[in-house]
Amino acid sequence: MLVKRRVTVGVCGGIAAYKAVELVSQLQQAGALVDVIMTEHAEDFVRPLTFSTMSHRPVYSDLWEPSGRAAELHIELAEAAEVLAVVPATANTIARLAHGIADNMLTAVALATRAPLLIAPAMYGEMYTHPATQANLALLRERGAIIIEPDVGRLASGAVGPGRLPETAVLMGAINMVLGRHGDLAGRTVVVTAGGTQEPIDPVRYIGNRSSGKMGYALATEARDRGAHVILIAGPVSLPAPYGVEMCRVSTAQEMRDAVYGFIAQADVLIMSAAVADFRPAKPAAHKIKKKSDEARGSELSIDLTRTADILGELVETLKGQLGERQQARQRLVRVGFAAETQNIMEHAREKLIKKRLDLLVANDVTRSDSGFGAETNKVIIFHADGAVEDLPVMPKTGVAGAIWDRVVPLLGATS
Repeated sequence: MLVKRRVTVGVCGGIAAYKAVELVSQLQQAGALVDVIMTEHAEDFVRPLTFSTMSHRPVYSDLWEPSGRAAELHIELAEAAEVLAVVPATANTIARLAHGIADNMLTAVALATRAPLLIAPAMYGEMYTHPATQANLALLRERGAIIIEPDVGRLASGAVGPGRLPETAVLMGAINMVLGRHGDLAGRTVVVTAGGTQEPIDPVRYIGNRSSGKMGYALATEARDRGAHVILIAGPVSLPAPYGVEMCRVSTAQEMRDAVYGFIAQADVLIMSAAVADFRPAKPAAHKIKKKSDEARGSELSIDLTRTADILGELVETLKGQLGERQQARQRLVRVGFAAETQNIMEHAREKLIKKRLDLLVANDVTRSDSGFGAETNKVIIFHADGAVEDLPVMPKTGVAGAIWDRVVPLLGATS
């Protein structure tokens, strides 16, 4: 998504300026062409050579250098930028941007460019919450600027409060989202499920599985970077929420089923990548089961299980009713399922594809070390409703996500 994209990073004079070094490094490693513009006081915290080394490009700062070349340069930078990210943005620079003051290289470029403006405030908490700063941010937001809210935590002053610059992953997510706003999923709403579910045995124990949620999160992130409004329904996982994605956290299969049915009426695509439990305890204990309790006699404990809701199976019938009428007025809901198998993958996948009337079925062998739960890579086979089968090579889950969306997009065009 970032290869050859022109990203301009404006660095202001605050202690968080050192964090912008990692951002520039990651952007460059992702293939972006990064132009760094520093304010005068930013150089008091980080030297320009540091950013030049990370970006492999010149660093710009002096609007008033004697040759007059900067007068042309700030226009060139403004026209070349695809996004201008001010990281960190101080209260002083935010005020200048809000009121159109262009007295240094950064603010001059900001006033001249028509690229999206992304602002990541970082400052002492009382400065951030001051009415003047909030009014300036509100004014910029009204004009279309994207404001990345600061984190709450320990600040350089030692105080605890709002004003911390978010982690680099959040900043990268925001930049990717802005650059992908006109992508092939722009204007679409997609629902993605991720992770496993936990079916309670008692208030302490549960029946679950080893799903990490990484594949679902990769699918959600990729859809965001293609311009979609993404709703991510996630079971209990240890992954941070992707920036710009609407999160819905659930625990049990029933909660996931209810969440899916609560969102699909507005969706164009449903991708069920979650590992939803097939069974749950029929009667969860109200209190922790003790070793000497009635439920546990001797060395054995018996738990009666009952089937959980078949979300995709139920959907076949639901779409024939009132939801189907709503969809017929717009377009058919594109449905993608996943099958985590340990044997007879081809047979089980085809059976699930047909039974649940899916558009695509993505199957993988979870016994493989490069394709199992928690792995960073995946080896999948994609089954199409028309009978076509694609055996993809092992690739990072981010790459698998891109391959899946590449196959979903044409289906959206065909069902409009």
